[in-house]
Amino acid sequence: MVERMHPLAALAAASSESAEVRLAALPTGARWIIRGDTLDVGLAKPEVCRATVNGDHALLWLGPDEFLLLAPEGVNGGPMATDVSHRDTAIEVSGPRAALVINAFCALDLHAAAFPVGMCTRTIFAKAQIILWRTDAETFRIEIARSFAPYVWGCLEEARREFLA
Repeated sequence: MVERMHPLAALAAASSESAEVRLAALPTGARWIIRGDTLDVGLAKPEVCRATVNGDHALLWLGPDEFLLLAPEGVNGGPMATDVSHRDTAIEVSGPRAALVINAFCALDLHAAAFPVGMCTRTIFAKAQIILWRTDAETFRIEIARSFAPYVWGCLEEARREFLA
């Protein structure tokens, strides 16, 4: 099997360090879109706009009958699933100013009371459709189509420029 290069490898390597806002290109993994009410993936069905996590597996609610399964490479999503592993990639935005940087290009209210840990949603970031998931108090995961990943990374870099030391 040919090992694929991460679409953000060069951008991540050239990214400046900042204690206020950190960007990371997350490792590749399995991504499965699951349609239907019956889930047989070893995770509880998440509540609306929430994620269920068990170890290195996560199930994100995307709609009334649509879910995103994130897992290590090689995991099969089952008969009701479509493999989107090669289509998408992920960016982690973390630090005390992470929400502010994301808000430069996304109009969602990311205050912890409005968008708590575990919440996820599809939304627009500048001109790109993303899935935004708050994984920790100061950490967000952005799931993005590989073709839009450099564009989103560039927007995040621009927004965090004021926090670079």
